[in-house]
Amino acid sequence: MNDRQTLAHFLHDAGLAAWFGGSLMGAIGVNGAAADLDDPRQRARVANSGWARWTPFNAVAIGAHLVGGALLLRGNKGRVRAQKGVLANTNVKLALTAGAVGATAYARVLGQKVMDAGDVPVASGTAPLATTPPEVAKAQKQLQALQWAIPGLTGAVMASSALHEEQQRPGQVLRGSLQALPSRAAGVAGTVGALAGAKAISAAHAAAASPTLEKAKEAAASAYEKALDKAKDALPA
Repeated sequence: MNDRQTLAHFLHDAGLAAWFGGSLMGAIGVNGAAADLDDPRQRARVANSGWARWTPFNAVAIGAHLVGGALLLRGNKGRVRAQKGVLANTNVKLALTAGAVGATAYARVLGQKVMDAGDVPVASGTAPLATTPPEVAKAQKQLQALQWAIPGLTGAVMASSALHEEQQRPGQVLRGSLQALPSRAAGVAGTVGALAGAKAISAAHAAAASPTLEKAKEAAASAYEKALDKAKDALPA
């Protein structure tokens, strides 16, 4: 493991902070502020304009976070294998990150659908009116859930990252490595036992197929046939 990974930590943390903060601000500020417009046909336009301006920066932030995370994972791969609890936390973090990426991408697709509908009447950036076209209303209802799901997922990633930082404390590394020893030893013993069993089976097969044993089998069969012939000759005709 490298002693210092400053750039990787910066990319990981700054990207995640922008992703989380931008999505939370958008849900509260952009989508909420659109409802203050008097003309309901302008509300979706204003909200979508704000999100469209933020999308390229959000994509860069997500990319920076993923690159930084990959570098950190590569630099800590030995500790992930050896320290108990780190692998489980890593798997949880990967699942949360994948969910956040998927939710963000789908929210962008839905937002584009609302933008393509033009100046339709809506209550806010994510709330339809009775007069909102059905397809737009459906997309807005989904966006209403996603606007909170994304900061929720990215916030959970931040919590997992905080746990990773705690697991890097010297005392935590020592304790986790010692706790992982019994399971690792059991795994090594199982592997050695399996190899020994495989070698024993292979040796038995080799012995069964040896020329000496085959010759013994042939001699026994020949003696049996001769004894059977003599018994037949001794019987009365």
